[in-house]
Amino acid sequence: MTTAYKITEHKYDMVVVGAGGAGLRATFGLAQKGLQTACITKVFPTRSHTVAAQGGISAALGNMGPDDWRFHFYDTIKGSDWLGDQDAIEYMCREAIPAIIELEHQGVPFSRTEDGRIYQRPFGGMTTDYGKGTAQRTCAAADRTGHAILHTLYQQSLKHDARFFVEYFALDLIMDEHGACKGVLALDMSEGTLHLFRAHGTVLATGGYGRAYFSCTSAHTCTGDGGGMALRAGLGLQDMEFVQFHPTGIYGAGCLITEGVRGEGGILRNASGERFMERYAPNAKDLASRDVVSRAMTLEIREGRGVGEHKDHIHLDLTHLNPADIHEKLPGIAESARIFAGVDVEKQPIPVIPTVHYNMGGIPTNYHGEVVQLRGGDPDAVVPGLYAIGEAACVSVHGANRLGSNSLLDLVVFGRAVANRCAETIKPSQQHGRLAGDACDRSLANLDKVRNANGSTPTAVIRDRMQRTMQADAAVFRTGETLAEGVSKIRDIHASFADVRVSDRSLVWNSDLVETFELQNLLGQALATITSAANRTESRGAHAREDFPERNDGEWMKHSLCRVGEDGSTSIEYRPVHLYTLDDDVGVVPPKPRVY
Repeated sequence: MTTAYKITEHKYDMVVVGAGGAGLRATFGLAQKGLQTACITKVFPTRSHTVAAQGGISAALGNMGPDDWRFHFYDTIKGSDWLGDQDAIEYMCREAIPAIIELEHQGVPFSRTEDGRIYQRPFGGMTTDYGKGTAQRTCAAADRTGHAILHTLYQQSLKHDARFFVEYFALDLIMDEHGACKGVLALDMSEGTLHLFRAHGTVLATGGYGRAYFSCTSAHTCTGDGGGMALRAGLGLQDMEFVQFHPTGIYGAGCLITEGVRGEGGILRNASGERFMERYAPNAKDLASRDVVSRAMTLEIREGRGVGEHKDHIHLDLTHLNPADIHEKLPGIAESARIFAGVDVEKQPIPVIPTVHYNMGGIPTNYHGEVVQLRGGDPDAVVPGLYAIGEAACVSVHGANRLGSNSLLDLVVFGRAVANRCAETIKPSQQHGRLAGDACDRSLANLDKVRNANGSTPTAVIRDRMQRTMQADAAVFRTGETLAEGVSKIRDIHASFADVRVSDRSLVWNSDLVETFELQNLLGQALATITSAANRTESRGAHAREDFPERNDGEWMKHSLCRVGEDGSTSIEYRPVHLYTLDDDVGVVPPKPRVY
């Protein structure tokens, strides 16, 4: 098999897969620490999906009123519905403050207050005094914060001599016989050549798998390639049942309308113009956490109070806001609403609907970004040489539901954490050990099989079936019946991949082949998601079971760990939630009912 494909070998201290916010923060940080670092990415770095993040990045700077990282810690645990690991949440919320100051010094053009400090806006679920007041904690660069951060981190990576391999598609992790990761095999899409990147540490920063669903805010590139590679390497994925629906995707288009719109005073209204969130979350109203708002909107639609011809969506009203504020603070939103919804936000409401937005689940890690698995009774056994950060990872700082503006923070804090950890544990330019001659054979066999797939079903048909099934059966509200039906359908769709047809056999700019690899990655994660959802018989955060409406801490205060075999078989194990903190700076927050 190895003779059929010529492989070019590269040796680096570290290789980062993905060039979004997490990947670039890690790449720049590793290069800054003197480690020879390669970043491989299937799209040009500034086209990564982080560029689309709008509303902001959270940190308790206290620029717009009193705040404390301990309040942020409390809010994140409550938002996670007590499934978040409290040691990792403490680390993220405390490190948020220096991480944001570093971003500012690196050149992120944040919006400013009158006295020149970073502007901060309120976001859902963010409070002061442990739930008593509203926090203005989300640092913003107008409504293009991700864009500002991504460009800055790319510039810093170039400044520190990181090496980029652009439009390279990562095929598989290369693992040795002891279960350690030794690098990654990738396809240079422009030349059709194969490249083995040997590294002492491989960082997966490949983003989420939102494209497993029919309607999502994710770019078409969000196919969870890191999770797919982890599953093929025999690793389990954690908490995959928790999929966040953002309350405000543009109806019909799926494009995101940032929560920052509600932070600036936007109001959700039903067909009679009622501000209905007052009924569901009397205190937080439109700024309750995302799962709460999404379910409230879905209930309004279900009960016949939706707007439009089919009464199937909701209005987001900005018409009462000052036009000058819209132009200054929400210029991109006004533009998106005009292009994708055909509305002038100063005069008409935006039609919105809950849309798949974020994957809380992913590759399990500790707060250093090291991948962990359940091995020999140890729930925190580190997989040597493998790291995961950003939406591809599950640290777990988001638990069952992520708070808005904690995702950009997650990228930056844990991208930085990986760089710090590797600087402590890896010596620059140390020798690479011997790699078995057949180390790439499993990946090459998969490449050959997919490239020459001559079945009867085009990739797009299988993908469409998967997306529609996930949208219908693993959505905002779930029941045992719909989930069982969904599991059966997704198993059949996963099996139908054996009958896929790839029409182009070349390796050069073969989008048909690359989309088929992406589908393979999505199918494994779709199966893990819906199987884990059917298995969890409670409601918690974004996972809402109508047949089990209550949270059940006695039985389900634990992380699901799902493995998917090549044949589509699934197995689920459990890891305990970390109900402890790193030090005495803050106490453990005990579980209690989650109301807003």
